Amino acid sequence: MADVQLRQIAKSFGSVEVIPGLDLDIPDGSFTVLVGPSGCGKSTLLRIISGLERPTGGNVSIGGRDVTRDEPSKRGISMVFQSYALYPHMTVAQNIDFGLRLAKTPADERERRVAEAARILHLESLLDRKPAELSGGQRQRVAIGRSIVREPGVFLFDEPLSNLDAALRTQMRIELAQLHERFDATMVYVTHDQVEAMTLADQIVVMNGGSIEQVGAPMELYERPRTEFVATFIGSPKMNLLPARAVGRSDARNAGVRPEHIRLDKNGGDWLAEVVVVENLGSDTVVYLESEDFGPLTVRVAGHQSLASRARVWLTPEPEHVHLFDADGVRLP
Repeated sequence: MADVQLRQIAKSFGSVEVIPGLDLDIPDGSFTVLVGPSGCGKSTLLRIISGLERPTGGNVSIGGRDVTRDEPSKRGISMVFQSYALYPHMTVAQNIDFGLRLAKTPADERERRVAEAARILHLESLLDRKPAELSGGQRQRVAIGRSIVREPGVFLFDEPLSNLDAALRTQMRIELAQLHERFDATMVYVTHDQVEAMTLADQIVVMNGGSIEQVGAPMELYERPRTEFVATFIGSPKMNLLPARAVGRSDARNAGVRPEHIRLDKNGGDWLAEVVVVENLGSDTVVYLESEDFGPLTVRVAGHQSLASRARVWLTPEPEHVHLFDADGVRLP
């Protein structure tokens, strides 16, 4: 069992409070993604779980054992960083089994684990190469292989795909999802990319200013965001926020409507707007507009749409997909 429990975790660097105090449960076997803007505290929280940072207050438990004061090597975790941190003078095989050699693991056991990791990560033909001879994606696989061979209870990932191009990021997302399914291990993953969060996680933790805004399954956060922050952070393009009077509501401050839940018509509707920019993506079209009454709006429509810049169109929100928020930015029932 390798669940992670954080209780009243706080962290300050001198007089600067980064995490004011939070609780979080990461279930055994889950793929939990910590997501949020730069500076929200997600990487600091991951480092506290790993033992690379000590909390100013609170406790960390892994598998029911309090590890708050334990060194990283005693926690049963393995971490993959944004930087691959491979030894340039070592081969792929030597990089993968480096930690095992430090732990004085018997040679035959090291060889077995390296061979298994290489098979899983498609590195068999690369074991004798040096890091300089590898692509970015291959180097990241080696870094993941170094974690796999340790057979940890918890895998920690700190923005591991941020140095890769778009195609490789997509490929590695698929491979990470397959790894999670294969090992059924607890994985905790930090990213600022909400697409990675939505596609990889079974539990997303949205952080803002060192605090947790919402915890839940990807579609739960997408369909029922608890706050305006979550509503606009999760989803691309982000949710439109308008004064609640735009949808005829007086019991709320703001109304939120996702771009795909606004109908666009040239003949009539609720809001008159002018086309600013049209992005034709093939499968769908994203239209950026300026409303006379409510400012900038974004609409996503299926397929290819021929719309001229500065064309005037009508927009109508789908009533069943309108989200209402109170004066504190909290979702109304």
